[in-house]
Amino acid sequence: MGRHRYELTIEWTGSGGSGTTSPRAYSRDHTVTAAGPAPIAGSSDPAFRGDPARWNPEQLFVASIAQCHMLWYLGLAAAAGVVVLEYVDRPTGVMVEEPSGAGQFESVTLRPRVRIDPASDAVLAEELHHRVGEYCFIARSIAVPVRHEVTIETV
Repeated sequence: MGRHRYELTIEWTGSGGSGTTSPRAYSRDHTVTAAGPAPIAGSSDPAFRGDPARWNPEQLFVASIAQCHMLWYLGLAAAAGVVVLEYVDRPTGVMVEEPSGAGQFESVTLRPRVRIDPASDAVLAEELHHRVGEYCFIARSIAVPVRHEVTIETV
């Protein structure tokens, strides 16, 4: 069993000189960096005074689930002899905000459209999506239900 460590730096860049003197006095802008990849320009959701031109944590949460699912799916497909030629997902997440301002995701729905080689088994290609949850470390680490609305097309 291996252990993997992920180190990031989250740096708030929105002080504007006055800091958090009031909830409206500061920007929610920040950067997410790690050794190697380009920085991510982050903010909060526009509903929470964020910059709509920057990624917010809610989007990144949904993206991480969809990315992990896709990568595991491709690996399982390759191992099972299903030749995937194209994969496009348009995932959505629904977060519920409580009157106190706290909230949580109630669902995430993945909508992968997968194109496979005509010699591949379309039934198996769809079934593999349901196996991903056994392996995807993101799906195994969260409490929110992740649904799949899969479209398999033979090219």
